[in-house]
Amino acid sequence: MKSNHVLVLDMKRRPLSSCHPARARELLKDGKAAVFRQYPFTIILQRAVSDANPKPCQIKLDPGSKTTGIALIQGEKVIWGGEIAHRGAAIRKKLADRAARRRNRRHRLRYRKPSYRTKAQINNAKRTYMQKRKKGWLPPSLQHRVETTLTWVQRLMRCTPVGAISMELVRFDTQIIQNPEISGLEYQQGELCGFEVKEYLLEKWSRKCAYCGAESVPLQIEHIEPKSQGGSNRISNLTLACVKCNQKKGNRPVTKFLAKKPDLLKKILAQAKAPLKDAAAVNATRWALYYALEETGLPVEVASGGRTKFNRQQFGWNKTHWLDAAAVGSVGNLRLATERPLSVICTGQGGRQKGVFDKYGQPKRNKQGAAQIRPLRPIHGWKTGDLVRFDDQLYRVTPRQIGSFELSVAGQKPFSRPRHRLQRVQCADGYSYV
Repeated sequence: MKSNHVLVLDMKRRPLSSCHPARARELLKDGKAAVFRQYPFTIILQRAVSDANPKPCQIKLDPGSKTTGIALIQGEKVIWGGEIAHRGAAIRKKLADRAARRRNRRHRLRYRKPSYRTKAQINNAKRTYMQKRKKGWLPPSLQHRVETTLTWVQRLMRCTPVGAISMELVRFDTQIIQNPEISGLEYQQGELCGFEVKEYLLEKWSRKCAYCGAESVPLQIEHIEPKSQGGSNRISNLTLACVKCNQKKGNRPVTKFLAKKPDLLKKILAQAKAPLKDAAAVNATRWALYYALEETGLPVEVASGGRTKFNRQQFGWNKTHWLDAAAVGSVGNLRLATERPLSVICTGQGGRQKGVFDKYGQPKRNKQGAAQIRPLRPIHGWKTGDLVRFDDQLYRVTPRQIGSFELSVAGQKPFSRPRHRLQRVQCADGYSYV
């Protein structure tokens, strides 16, 4: 299976053109290069390159609410791919839990003098709080997605010559969805127009048949209220159905078709009018990410999700985040030079809280116990998340005050080993890798 190309730096840490993994092994074996960084795997040459003229690459992004895909294009080859799993949901849950604990704590403090405020005073306090927020403010769970994506773009820019950036600015072209008969631009006509609507419905209905719940089968766009009965082409009247259910329903209204299944009928009618939660998160952060990428000084190309799917199906690629990123925007005759993307999971840098609480908000560890699990300061010079090499395999380390550290890797049971037998290869950076 093809692996990601290896990123290369010269002796002065200037980015050069990437090389094949086999060539990188030769350079490392001959002592002409050394490992500079483990993830993404980067080597640094032991000599300066004076006449280097590296071929510029293009970074392509497929921003998502839970996972963001990244692809590195060099010429007509996809040489590197990665998928970043965000922790926005975890941030939102932690903030909600903290607010609940504070609310509960204030309620228990009976010595406080009761505070009575009028409705006007409450509204004035809210207005003052909102005025303190800067323009373009985003909640922490959404700002995390922007900053994480920008961090990896800057990390790739330091390791490879980047000449342009492409990103999927909108998941769906809402103008086409609201008015399918719109014309005037070439990309809004013909076959591509249908891809915008189909992509929206696939996300909204979780890629399942709305009537029987079938997955991994061909799905067709189906009118909830048939056009022959006065139904419209608006997105709120469309759903997805398998071939069998679509033919069985025919031109009957959904109320008659599901007369014996009132629960399913109620669920379908509610979901047809419900907004997309994940799409809302992407829409809220798309412009913030776009402006952040513009500040890098590189030209930024934007495209829609419908065009991305159209390009991906033209190449015959599977549905993955990093391949979606490679298909963003204008594409030529791309070919895959890698088949193994880097999976990046956001873990965070630890917290500042002095205690650890259970799901009921009750403290279960003291400050000392919490520090052993999520240390704020290094323990014997080590931090949680450091990558170490033990018996020619990489592990994620959890330091302890005792002499042995805990080693963990995906798919294996954690175990402990003395720290003097461990070789650190990369310091903790807030991510775990698979």
